[in-house]
Amino acid sequence: MAMYESEHTKFMREWLARNPQELEEQKKGRALWWDKPQDLEESARKAEARVPVKPYYYDANH
Repeated sequence: MAMYESEHTKFMREWLARNPQELEEQKKGRALWWDKPQDLEESARKAEARVPVKPYYYDANH
């Protein structure tokens, strides 16, 4: 049984096959926005400094 492949996926697969130089641009763009090194100490500090949210945000009595 064949797996479903959307029209967009087919288009992108064919387009990247015709334009292989775009794979490098795609990697650069991903690195710019998403692939960031993680600092565990800073993540821990942010978690400790977090203020809990009230159950009902607009209730001034709690």
